[in-house]
Amino acid sequence: MTTNAFRIETDSMGEVRVPEDALYQAQTQRAVDNFKFSEHTMSKAFIHALAHIKQTAALTNAQLGLLEGDIAEAIDEAAQAIIDGNHLDQFPVDVFQTGSGTSSNMNANEVIATLASQKLGNTVSPNDHVNMGQSSNDVIPTAIQVSAALAVENQLMPALNHLIQTLQAKRDAVGHEVKTGRTHLMDAMPITFDQELSSWQYQIEHAKQGIQQQLLAVKALAQGGTAVGTGINADPRFAAAFADNLSQSTKIQFTSSDNFFFNLSSQDAIVALSGQLKTAAVAIMKIANDLRWMNSGPLAGLGEIELQGLQPGSSIMPGKVNPVIPEAAAMAAAQVIGNDATITVAGQSGNFQLNVMLPVIAHNLIESIELITNSSVALADKAIATFTVRNDNLAKALDRNPILVTALNPVIGYLKAAEIAKQAYKEGRPIIDVAEEQTELDRTTLESLLSPLKLTEGGLAG
Repeated sequence: MTTNAFRIETDSMGEVRVPEDALYQAQTQRAVDNFKFSEHTMSKAFIHALAHIKQTAALTNAQLGLLEGDIAEAIDEAAQAIIDGNHLDQFPVDVFQTGSGTSSNMNANEVIATLASQKLGNTVSPNDHVNMGQSSNDVIPTAIQVSAALAVENQLMPALNHLIQTLQAKRDAVGHEVKTGRTHLMDAMPITFDQELSSWQYQIEHAKQGIQQQLLAVKALAQGGTAVGTGINADPRFAAAFADNLSQSTKIQFTSSDNFFFNLSSQDAIVALSGQLKTAAVAIMKIANDLRWMNSGPLAGLGEIELQGLQPGSSIMPGKVNPVIPEAAAMAAAQVIGNDATITVAGQSGNFQLNVMLPVIAHNLIESIELITNSSVALADKAIATFTVRNDNLAKALDRNPILVTALNPVIGYLKAAEIAKQAYKEGRPIIDVAEEQTELDRTTLESLLSPLKLTEGGLAG
């Protein structure tokens, strides 16, 4: 909108000045005037979900003989334009608004009604036509569910699968390399890269399974409960028909909830989904921090791997290159963990028949899904797929790792092994040299017992 001119719109509370070229009407303008808490507006994914709901509701009402065919067709086309990415600047309402999200629901109703009226040349009502058989109290919970399901299925799952596949490819490429294991950040028994990366891969697979499992409950929609869960002003056939029609248009299997009172008064299914997203964030942060430690140096750190150099790391220290992708992914994971705390607090704000923190739930949930999606792809493509192994440093650490003496425990006993380890560490010598001096085991036997690769296979020495 580029004009300073205004027009007068009227609603049940009286007249309101609205920008002349705005597609929205009086109730949206009241929300813009009242809610000036932040620069955050509802996400594109959420607006698209609202448009899907309005489109499906109109077609369902027409199918049930409740809405004239030409009006339903005009609403369908208007909603589709929004789904296609048009008119997003017409949704200016702040995230921090009325807790039911009524302002965002009416924003969608008004924009779609205006577009539909332009097509028909007569007045399509935001309330009587676009909002037919609906309430903000079931539309907004449904929009949260639909936006989450679409984002998870179409964006997050492919990203997690890509990360899993990238980890598997890296295991295939460098898995044979042996390195020093670490517990408490201290040297421990050897492991292979395959074993270390398998842990990361399993974390992501576990997180993915949790998200998929919880998404089943999210797909049982609130739509049809209307004002308080009783379905007042909605045809009894509407809810089931709506879920079927939405499933066809989105290619995602939605159902009608078995209990609308649950969907309106609580956000437990969304809180649980957020918890699974937090689990994924924890996995992302673990992987990111491991990569940072393994890349540390290049001279004074571990220096086990070298991450791809992506940009200068310092404005004052020439030649410094930092692990920017793992750092960014770790920050994104921290944000997701914080978002989950917000969603948890908001989720318990169900007062009698309605949760009244729905917009902030919607905002944080979609942000979490997007952050995990983008972090997964970035880690896969710009960190895991491209890092190289520094074999010289791996070998140096393995040769001087006194903890290798653990393999001699069954042969010489714990106390003797501890004595050898302490001497090797104190003198900065390879464990095999000290063990050869302090035991009756010959060099060949020691080489077999202390083989780092063999030690990654577990079991008893011998």
